[in-house]
Amino acid sequence: MSFLSFAGRSTVRRLQQTVQRNISRQHQARYESSKPPPNSATPASRWAALQRTIPGPAWAWIEPLAAPMRAYGNMQKRRPLLVQLESTLVIYFLGDLSAQTMQTGAFAEGPYEPSRGLRALVIAATISIPSYKYFLFLGNHFNYSSHLVSIAVKVLVNQTFFTPLFNTYFFGMQSLLSGATLAEAKRRVVDTVPISWKNSWKVWPLVTAFSFTFIPPQNRSVFAGVIAIFWQTYLSWLNKNAEAMEKERLGEPKEADTRADKVTKFVQAAQT
Repeated sequence: MSFLSFAGRSTVRRLQQTVQRNISRQHQARYESSKPPPNSATPASRWAALQRTIPGPAWAWIEPLAAPMRAYGNMQKRRPLLVQLESTLVIYFLGDLSAQTMQTGAFAEGPYEPSRGLRALVIAATISIPSYKYFLFLGNHFNYSSHLVSIAVKVLVNQTFFTPLFNTYFFGMQSLLSGATLAEAKRRVVDTVPISWKNSWKVWPLVTAFSFTFIPPQNRSVFAGVIAIFWQTYLSWLNKNAEAMEKERLGEPKEADTRADKVTKFVQAAQT
């Protein structure tokens, strides 16, 4: 009797397992039949797939830049000061290299000057972190209920205080690192800072307003860095012109007259 009951329970158990497997197979078949083919995506799904953006504003969708921008953003989150220092060194080096390329006609009229590049790197390493902290401070302060008022105040503060102080530091250090005396460094500052400050109003108010309106804080240094390459090119070019003017004023041997004429034209163009 016990043997028959055991055999009966075993048969019922196998029957239940068979029924459960059949039900599972039917559910799996219905699920597979309901899935759309791989190449038959709906227009809505295709549009959603296109909405991939890199970190930054909504217009920054250029796919080839997505990976490096994400990598830069991740590094900046982990080591913000180190990334800022490295970025500043690259920006100043490229700015000086661009200025030397322009002034020598792609090095056709003179060789590359490593000492100028080294001075640019020293200046960059010194100002990098203070500049980074300043722009964080500017982003966290002067925020009012009106966005336009906030941007106007930030631009005014930046142009009134930071720009002349930074330009004084830049041109003064350029002069001192090249072996000039304090009096000569002062003369360099007087020759260059007013012109550079005047011309900065043509560039940086718009850059500052755009950055604080559309660019997230973690990406503002990238955006400003691209603009700064061109600005550093201009500052390096202006500094070299002032240096040429000082040599001419002191009666030191100078380059050919055609070269001096070019310097004069460049200075006159900068003053306009």
